[in-house]
Amino acid sequence: MNMSEQVETAKILSPKRNTSVATTVNQLAEEQLAHFGIDPQTEYGKCLFEAAAHLYQAQIDISNLWQVTSKTLANLDRKDKIAYFNAKKFLSFQIAKVLDTLQNPFRATFQSLQQQTGSQVAKTHYPLFDNTTALFSATPVVVRTATYVYACTEWVDDAFQGKEATHQIYSRLLNPTNISLANAIVEMEAGPYAGDYLAWNFNSGMAAIDAMLSNVLGHGDVLIVSRNVYGGVYQLLHDYFARKNRMDIQIEWFDGYDAETFETFMKEVKLKHAQRLQGHDLHVYIESPCNPHGYVLDVAGICKIAHQDNHVVMLDSTLATPVLHQPLQRSDKRERPDYVVHSYTKDICGSGATTAGVVIAETWRMFQAKGQCVNDYDWSRTMFWDVYYIKGAFLDSEKAFDVLTGMKTLEQRILAKSINTQVLSEFFNSHPEINVHCHSIADNHNAAIKNNQMRHGWPCALFTLDMEKSGLERDTFVRFFDALEPAFSHQVSIGQNNTIILCPALTSHSEMGEAEQKEAGIYLTTMRVATGTENIKELIAHFINVVRLHIDPVSPGFSDKFMTPEAVDELYLTVSSKFCQQHYASTAPLTQLLSGRFDDSANSVVA
Repeated sequence: MNMSEQVETAKILSPKRNTSVATTVNQLAEEQLAHFGIDPQTEYGKCLFEAAAHLYQAQIDISNLWQVTSKTLANLDRKDKIAYFNAKKFLSFQIAKVLDTLQNPFRATFQSLQQQTGSQVAKTHYPLFDNTTALFSATPVVVRTATYVYACTEWVDDAFQGKEATHQIYSRLLNPTNISLANAIVEMEAGPYAGDYLAWNFNSGMAAIDAMLSNVLGHGDVLIVSRNVYGGVYQLLHDYFARKNRMDIQIEWFDGYDAETFETFMKEVKLKHAQRLQGHDLHVYIESPCNPHGYVLDVAGICKIAHQDNHVVMLDSTLATPVLHQPLQRSDKRERPDYVVHSYTKDICGSGATTAGVVIAETWRMFQAKGQCVNDYDWSRTMFWDVYYIKGAFLDSEKAFDVLTGMKTLEQRILAKSINTQVLSEFFNSHPEINVHCHSIADNHNAAIKNNQMRHGWPCALFTLDMEKSGLERDTFVRFFDALEPAFSHQVSIGQNNTIILCPALTSHSEMGEAEQKEAGIYLTTMRVATGTENIKELIAHFINVVRLHIDPVSPGFSDKFMTPEAVDELYLTVSSKFCQQHYASTAPLTQLLSGRFDDSANSVVA
């Protein structure tokens, strides 16, 4: 790096970063003193000059360190990566310690400016005094603030232009806790490709979906939507986006799950709306696994087909979580969706105490500084400027912290839920008068796609069953359903540790008409089960006893048609052993972890 490049690198720290005429580091330090009216010949000025010059040089050195890291990281042995990490960690502590040392003289100067006279009360707080020690927090700091102190005019001007990503100006736009969560979900979802992606967090899953659709869709566009989507999404599309006096989106409902069926359907849609598509775009919105049945779509295959004609694909992957499905980690980029949305409210957080959502996409779709244009995609079209910046559906710091905390146990919870789902669905399926709609059943029409798309072929923790074969009267069914509490919780929002059951026809999908419900496979006796992490045998015992209490009196012997208790015990042991073996055997061998490197192209550890 020559002198000119060094000065350009160091200039980012200057209060005159955009107007500086300095050609050396010392000149940058001189400009800084002049900017704040400090005489460089005084004792204070001399000390400040030396400190500022060292900081500018440190910025150059750190930039060089980052470049060296970027060039060498991929080929380092694991022991060298450990050394690199710990060296940088300690360097961070050193920088933080320097900042901490500055606080006492800083505070003393601040206090000397205060005079408590009459009604003027001396200030007792200035953010940098009390916030510096938070750098040493072992968990992400919950930053509760509406706005931020800015350094100087040129820095905040850059912040408003989107050129100062680490300097927040308003919590409605960015918040450090929120950013910690965004980084975490990108790393979890995109894995080795995380550097190419960016996430924006929202105050609910529906807010995230609304933002994504608002950003992607143009007035009059055509949107292919998978049939079994969350009821709230159906309502948003039907009652807002499809209305002629709103967005006039032409919605076409896709009833299939595999790529071949989708390809045929997309051709039919294009032919049907050929005239409209002369001036508008076609996009794809899919949910996999879908609500309420939990069925999985061939996401990779659908994306590849849609991308042949450059159609944007949006995926709601909430029910899979990044544990069961990693669509952004496909080595063939054509098989990746353009956008992935999650409702954090569900399994990723897992506590049931927070509503939140996220949209993930390639960085150039999500944010560019004002004036930029990447991949023929103007900065004004990015999600940040087009939606996030103006709508204000941001995620506050407390909720972001809740989600970050929940993510720590996500993998263990999904393992337990997958085991319970397999056992519970097979138990229900053993009854000849119960229809089970779950891809965990071997002969289910969706089982093959699930085995291909989901990690280890595990089922998602959501499925439906109905009792249409039993011919139960409404009153009998309602009394039976009401008695399923407390083992099966009567709640709406899924993804918590407890098992939840509801009737979609009366709740989550009540927005649909009767005909539309039937098209989606939803009847009065349809029950949506969101499996939790409890002792699944206790839930099964409760279910049987409720059947004995309310159904056996009107349909004698109904409870005797389930598999035997001994068979349930055997099923539980078999499934648990199999899933645990798959889970723990999938970790990389220790020999590779000791000396291996991560191969991005294969998405695996190699020797």
